[in-house]
Amino acid sequence: MPQVLTDIDLTPRNTLGLAARAAHYAEITEVSDLTALRADTQLAVMPWRLLGGGSNLVLPEVVEGLTLRVALLGRRIVGEDEQAVYVAAGGGENWHDFVQWTLAQGLAGLENLSLIPGTVGAAPIQNIGAYGVEVKDTLFELTAYALADGERRVFRNADCRFAYRDSIFKQGEAGRWLIGEVVFRLPKAVTLHTVYGDIEAELGAAALPRTPQGVAQAVINVRRRKLPDPAVIGNAGSFFKNPIVLAAQRDALLAEHPALVSYPAGEGRCKLAAGWLIEQAGWKGRRLGPVGMYERQALVLVNHGGAVRNDVAALTQAVQAEVQQRFGVALEAEPVWW
Repeated sequence: MPQVLTDIDLTPRNTLGLAARAAHYAEITEVSDLTALRADTQLAVMPWRLLGGGSNLVLPEVVEGLTLRVALLGRRIVGEDEQAVYVAAGGGENWHDFVQWTLAQGLAGLENLSLIPGTVGAAPIQNIGAYGVEVKDTLFELTAYALADGERRVFRNADCRFAYRDSIFKQGEAGRWLIGEVVFRLPKAVTLHTVYGDIEAELGAAALPRTPQGVAQAVINVRRRKLPDPAVIGNAGSFFKNPIVLAAQRDALLAEHPALVSYPAGEGRCKLAAGWLIEQAGWKGRRLGPVGMYERQALVLVNHGGAVRNDVAALTQAVQAEVQQRFGVALEAEPVWW
């Protein structure tokens, strides 16, 4: 049975650096650890929370119940057919390290998702995405275990009900499953995605090869320029989702704001750049107490030191209110709130 610790500081275990403590804490290094923990009658009746890399999370000052950090490791090639290679990784694997490992194996498909913080197991929950690529594009299946009774279930891609920064694991099944392993289907036919953001320009400026490895390095370069390092200043990356609106609403906004940044989202809808909206609302580089929106990228909420959940909530609501007032657009925060 894993060691269960009490009153553990979670401040270094969430990238926002929020002051938080776990009433009880344990690390899951084997799937059998869940069975052992459930056998403890005192622990079994507590609420259980799953913690990955803590990169998409807003924590309260005290996390009641049992906090479980997923530390299931392992990376391997598990199969191959004429079109693709199948690779698996444990839910506790560092996401960026896993992406770089696939590239080192000569496999493409995940390069645009380089340098995204977090773990492999958390990636499907959020359906992480960047520069025109999302986890759903290559995820084949995942194996999950029910916290309540240990039920083992395999979710195929369609079972996960992926949407923009969303999945079944954030909706109806939220908090129910520990994702133990994820299998990705990486195509042998390489298709580079370079039209989003500054990737194409970075390939040229840095004289990088038009290969998966070159695209990965371009992504890393751009992200390092635009996004703060959580080790230097607390943050959870992009804090708000890019809102999706009807094309008619986008057209009306565009008539009033010709510089509005938007992208097609299919079915008569458009995706607006939340960072642009926030900057135009005057929040880029602006602080509210110990938190603020990052001076280089208005989409990123940062902790200047000593912040707690209520500080983040106050800034979130203030930004949402001003964007709503100015543009009539509702912003939704990306992170999970405990």
